[in-house]
Amino acid sequence: MTDSSQTKSSAATVNGQNGRANRRVVVKLGTNIITASGRGIDEPTLETLVAQIAAVQKSGTDVLIVTSGAVGAGRQVLPQTRDPKRLEARTLSHRQALAALGQTQLMMTYERLFDNHGIQIAQALISRGDLTRRLGYLNVRNTLEALLEIGAVPIINENDVVAVEELEGVVYGDNDRLSAMVANAVDADLLILLGEIEGLFEEDPHLNPDAKIISEVADITPGIKRIARGPHDGRGSGGMASKLEAAELATSSGTPMVIASGRTPDVITRLCAGERIGTLFTAQISQVEARKRWIVTGITDNHGWVSVDDGAAEALRKRGVSLLPIGITAVSGEFERGDIIGVRDTNGTPVAWGISNYPSEDLQKIKGRKSGDVQDLLGHYYGMEVVHRNNMALA
Repeated sequence: MTDSSQTKSSAATVNGQNGRANRRVVVKLGTNIITASGRGIDEPTLETLVAQIAAVQKSGTDVLIVTSGAVGAGRQVLPQTRDPKRLEARTLSHRQALAALGQTQLMMTYERLFDNHGIQIAQALISRGDLTRRLGYLNVRNTLEALLEIGAVPIINENDVVAVEELEGVVYGDNDRLSAMVANAVDADLLILLGEIEGLFEEDPHLNPDAKIISEVADITPGIKRIARGPHDGRGSGGMASKLEAAELATSSGTPMVIASGRTPDVITRLCAGERIGTLFTAQISQVEARKRWIVTGITDNHGWVSVDDGAAEALRKRGVSLLPIGITAVSGEFERGDIIGVRDTNGTPVAWGISNYPSEDLQKIKGRKSGDVQDLLGHYYGMEVVHRNNMALA
């Protein structure tokens, strides 16, 4: 067996779901890795991590970053403002201001470091409900897919200026759960959570230095949850409890997850190559099955149907393609972009359900037409597919 085949085999083991190497990875960088003791950006460490991500991206793997650290970065620049003492320390408005100040510094640093590798970055601020509403989910998914298509590295953060729950440690928990939701939205092959801790230990390693690391978790049992604790140092809003919640979200959506230390040499490149580092949480089901379940939960809420010709029906059933306007013969019901709709054949038999990229009003105008005509007919364009194959479950 060659070195190349060994790498692919090992990567498939880490991916653990479809026998292929990791082709899309979400990397979550925690506060304690990005900032120097929670105050200012730890640029040498971030530079090392960026170099690893650049190497992985250039090898052909899509990489998305979910970043923390805005509040910590903001602490460094707050003294440079005209009257910093007017902000009452430790209040929510204080943390919001720090996040707003630090977000600029953080992105400027990312931009400069990635530019050294000839890679363009793109910022995506996601607030509380963006990934729980179907339209918001669709918009986020399509935007991230478009950025990956052009070779950019999306850098994602909770929108701390308006989503105060993150600052209070309620909703996502230091972006851990947000990273799991992003991994689900883009069908990631692997989610990597990097902080200072090396993985999940049988006991708290701060209390017992001889505690043993758990290398693999196949099922997040009540016993596993009892091991979890809150943030050890008070700087991050996560801790092991939020990481376990992220693992539950990711693995139930078909994405395996790894908790590891960002200070381990070449940790990102090694994990993406399939090496076992830290704690691996294996996926519970395949991504295909997870997406089908998610779509099926919305079938009872579907607001309409589209009928398709025999050629389109056969292509959907046998080739797993996306639904294009040209195959649609009729539209019934009223629905909006992002709603679940049904697809049926000429006999009225259900073919599939999926998330519509276009509202019913638009589909009435573009049914039976070529995708290239959509822009001229509507004056706007949400893509060539009416229902993308990744947002579809066959009946």
